[in-house]
Amino acid sequence: MKYGVTLLPTSFESLRKHVRLAEAVGFDYIGIADSQSLFRELFVSLTVAATETTRVHLGPSVTNPLTRHPAVTASAIASLQELSEGRAFLGIGTGDSAILNLGLRPARMRALREYVTTVRSMLNGETVEYLGREGHVRWSRDPVPIMMSAEGPRTLRMAGEIADRVMVHTGLTREVLDDTVEHIRAGEIDGGKAAGNSEIWAFAKCNIGDDRNAAIDEIKMALAASAHHAFRFTLEGKHVPEELHEALMAIQGEYVPAEHEQVGDTRNAALSDELGVTDYLADRFAVVGTPGECREKVRQIVASGVDVLQITAISHDPAEIIRRFGEEIIAR
Repeated sequence: MKYGVTLLPTSFESLRKHVRLAEAVGFDYIGIADSQSLFRELFVSLTVAATETTRVHLGPSVTNPLTRHPAVTASAIASLQELSEGRAFLGIGTGDSAILNLGLRPARMRALREYVTTVRSMLNGETVEYLGREGHVRWSRDPVPIMMSAEGPRTLRMAGEIADRVMVHTGLTREVLDDTVEHIRAGEIDGGKAAGNSEIWAFAKCNIGDDRNAAIDEIKMALAASAHHAFRFTLEGKHVPEELHEALMAIQGEYVPAEHEQVGDTRNAALSDELGVTDYLADRFAVVGTPGECREKVRQIVASGVDVLQITAISHDPAEIIRRFGEEIIAR
């Protein structure tokens, strides 16, 4: 298995430090979050990351169909592909904090499908119709791997059908991952691809410490963010115990998009304790705890057929998560 890390570009000074460290300790991929209202601009940040590294692959983790026209996205990622000498990938999802902080709703599946297929055609230099108008990126000729973020059964199946890679944010337990992979493989067959053609990435919130409870406590806002995103449309087919349905749906109404993934004493950080779901969310969505506990969780993820484990480094000291994961997980 290979490893990636998603970074939140809160400053260019910290971004430079973190991408250099991630490459040095053995990560294979670096993703940059796209949330224009909260963090530095995505493709400026990716350019900084490309110029500070030589080996790791880089891309949005993830962008959306609403804030960028497909020609803008295709031109931007093709430019990154050229600048990085072939190290770019393009992650696309329905939208999270980037669109919620503009008062918009996540993209529908049909819109996401059209966006992904349009961007792919434009990356091949084709002229294509989008929303009734023709567009193109004439100079682009170098295909970039397209990764779709997916949670629900239908979206997972569509991702298997049309994407090169699928970033799954369904959860990290064996039952959930086995079901997730099954949906993706079914989608590959729908798309006329060989089963196993799509690379599977598991998305995990992460913190490594000497005490599991303390490590969880520092990333409670990230656990709430995972619950808010993964369960926002429906709980159907998502393997959630019935006794937790009410609490997890309550997060949908209580979550504060303007505080998305913000470290500290925020409303989002308090939600999981108030609703009694902290342990459940940590087990389902995180690689968190002591180095030994984290290594065991990674072994379980590997056994489910995941190709890439993409962690987040969100805490008071993101560099410590990056360093410890590299030295105590990847190196072993």
